[in-house]
Amino acid sequence: MTTATLAEPRAASTSRRDAAAPSASPAPRMDLYVSIHKALRAFMTDTLGRIGRIDVSDRADRDAALAQLDELLGLCLAHLGHENEFVHTAIEARQPAGSQRIAGEHGEHVETIAALQAEANALRAATGADAERLALRLYRHLALFVAENFQHMHIEETVHNALLWQHYSDAELGALHGRLLASISPQEHLVVARWMVPASTPAERAAIVGGAKAQMPPEALLGVMRMVRPHIDDAGWAKLATAIGIDARLGAA
Repeated sequence: MTTATLAEPRAASTSRRDAAAPSASPAPRMDLYVSIHKALRAFMTDTLGRIGRIDVSDRADRDAALAQLDELLGLCLAHLGHENEFVHTAIEARQPAGSQRIAGEHGEHVETIAALQAEANALRAATGADAERLALRLYRHLALFVAENFQHMHIEETVHNALLWQHYSDAELGALHGRLLASISPQEHLVVARWMVPASTPAERAAIVGGAKAQMPPEALLGVMRMVRPHIDDAGWAKLATAIGIDARLGAA
């Protein structure tokens, strides 16, 4: 699968004042963060709820919840690596120390992810009262990780975007985004699409899936549609099908 369409950055206006101004605002800038962060927020909140309601006496339920957590933590780890390699490198090239705070937090996130993975493994092996205790501990620690990440992503979307927009043209940001996407595995793109498409606005979905339609073979597009369809309501699905010119039944089982 080509990937430029499954993590398409959304244009964003440069300031709240511009958005509120009655006169014509400046052209919106390319936002490298908004779409992937919507996907991550949706994945994090869903997984937090899933961990919070684990039935530890039901092995299948426990395994399914922890498998979702594993996938989330793996995506978080990959995502911060992509940001370190591509986005932070770009910021540092033109604003030395501009990404220092967030880079430091990324290091802390790596440690927290490892700790959460260890707690998940301990829960897998636990029984009885120990399993109940470890499940609650994991839930609380995951909640702290999610809360910190929400604040972290806000800084990236404001402070880092301001630096990127100051020092780079949209053409340069587009080229950077293309290089980042080319480095991502097809499996990671599928995970991102699962959460990004349902978490996006109708216009964003149309851009993401419409781009995929232009680049992917029909059978590959059908696979993506079947994956995301259960997570989009009927009204949203109808809007998407109309916007990109597909049969609304395309994603049906």
